[in-house]
Amino acid sequence: MNRIINIIGICTLAVAGALLTLSEIALAQNGSGQTLKRDGVAVDFDLKPLAADGKLREGEFADVQFRVTDSASGQPLSGVAPGAWVDPQTLAADQAQGRDQSCKARVGVFLKSNIGARPLLDLNSYFLLVMNRDASIAVVDPSVSVGGITSTLARIELKQPPMDWVTPKDNKRVFVSMPTAGEVAVIDSEQFKVLDSIKAGSQPVRVALQPDECLLWIGNNASKAEDSGVTVIDSQSLKPLKHLQTGRGHHEISFSKDSRFAFVSNRDDGTVSVIDIASLNIVQQIKTGSHPLSVAYSALSGAVYVADGKDGTVTVIDASSHAVRRVIKLQQGLGPMGFSADGRFGVVLNTVENRASVIDAATNSVIHDLDVSAEPYQVVFTQAYAYIRGLASPKVTMINLSSLGEGRQPISQGFEAGPQPPRMAGDLPLASSLAVSRDDNAVFVVNPVDNTTYFYAEGMNAPMSGYPNRGQIARAAMVIDRSLREVSPGLYSARVKLPAAGRFDVAFLLNQPNIIHCFTAQIDPDGKPQKHLGQPKVEFLLDKTAVALNDPYVVRFRIVQGKDKTQRSGVKDVQLRYYLAPTSHPREVAAREVADGVYEAPITLDRSGAWYLHVRAASLGAGFDDKTFASVRVAPGQAR
Repeated sequence: MNRIINIIGICTLAVAGALLTLSEIALAQNGSGQTLKRDGVAVDFDLKPLAADGKLREGEFADVQFRVTDSASGQPLSGVAPGAWVDPQTLAADQAQGRDQSCKARVGVFLKSNIGARPLLDLNSYFLLVMNRDASIAVVDPSVSVGGITSTLARIELKQPPMDWVTPKDNKRVFVSMPTAGEVAVIDSEQFKVLDSIKAGSQPVRVALQPDECLLWIGNNASKAEDSGVTVIDSQSLKPLKHLQTGRGHHEISFSKDSRFAFVSNRDDGTVSVIDIASLNIVQQIKTGSHPLSVAYSALSGAVYVADGKDGTVTVIDASSHAVRRVIKLQQGLGPMGFSADGRFGVVLNTVENRASVIDAATNSVIHDLDVSAEPYQVVFTQAYAYIRGLASPKVTMINLSSLGEGRQPISQGFEAGPQPPRMAGDLPLASSLAVSRDDNAVFVVNPVDNTTYFYAEGMNAPMSGYPNRGQIARAAMVIDRSLREVSPGLYSARVKLPAAGRFDVAFLLNQPNIIHCFTAQIDPDGKPQKHLGQPKVEFLLDKTAVALNDPYVVRFRIVQGKDKTQRSGVKDVQLRYYLAPTSHPREVAAREVADGVYEAPITLDRSGAWYLHVRAASLGAGFDDKTFASVRVAPGQAR
């Protein structure tokens, strides 16, 4: 008992300490780092190492931080959503164009998301995790898709097939349940690899993090009554703390906003277990009907809502006193339920009737009953809409949250996410096939039949794009956000793994007012003996692939080796060969290093057509016949 209380107490102090550290950083930046003042705005840049010795060293982690304030008053500018990129310095371009103009040109290229001209680190990026039917998770970069082939960055292998997952607010880890393994996999979403697998009781299915994220809760759908319940795991130490026998059947899990109580449904017993989180003891068993299927919490009403599929009721439980406030009578067939972010509107789905009932948490009454996609089984919320997925239809229903209210006429619409209904794919996991975008105004929707994840942006009539999952069978999706976050008013931060040693530009973009500036950072070597990195590869960094005849053109590229793409600097025999397709006499020019591992070569494009580029470095064993190449198209009078 004391051990559990001590761990929870330490976790609470750690969270408070992290907030204090961010505040101290915000104050300290005024006296360190680099500062830009322009158009009434001050931007303080700092690259803060996490290494114990305080050094910026390749392979280590660091926090990129921008503090944005009003230069006159010093007041923080909140909600400005800056953009940032990290890339090797380009001395030649800086000298030729001037540093400011060179910086603006590079940011313009980065904004186009051109596959051939991507920055080393994009601090505005996000990734899509796709849960597969087999024991794996695919990692997709949605910003790169060429000819319908999605850029799959990695495949994460698991011990057994996954069922459900959850990630903390910072997206640094992902916890994945594996029922047949009796474990929960812990994925490092910085490096996309499995850190650990934790014993999580018999048949671990549902996974949930309490609001303060100190404890991870696992629902155990065990056949034996003594094994059925929840397993509680310390989310920091990754150690199991306790198993609680709550009752029989499937378990859904919800929490009070202050992380004081956990509410666990027990489907076959018709009860909800109330657990005191400080002591990890069951303090009450509440009868909520014969077949409770979902549990949801509203911060607005301070109540827990339990939907019973067999009785067709929603029981409202006070989250503090645990008294039943009200039982809302609906129809049999109730299932999944969720609340909007503000806690005002709850949407409970009726899979049998193909309907969704809207509950107003302010009055604990049903205010709307709506037709939705056939056999609705999943609901997620953005700020503006509730998205409802049906098993028996490819259509996703959208309910406009601003149109809801007593006496109002709700507005709903929908879109097709693939050609076939999800039911045709067979067994599906508990994890949602709907994933909200990082900007909270779009969703990714997995269609497990055609094995594609569709991207739908609010305001469109149909999905904008689709990402096929080649080699695996897609089941669910999750967004991992790597972009700058506002960690305190006016302070924007992102944690990065530092690239190979060298001098780098940290490009910064602000829209209102329009500010583009390149700060600088120096990364030290790690001091370790150089290891064998394998066959070198060339990554072209072309700012444009179509130019006018005789337009001066400089080919820029980097040479990398190994899985972590270590940049090779100091190579003296780098040459560029280029020729006009289909056949012409090839020309060669020496390339010079302009930054660590980054090389440039000027070329003359004096004939119309497609020019092909190849790189050679004999000392690295890389010849002109390498598979890596790039092309530039030249047409008379073509716009620059």
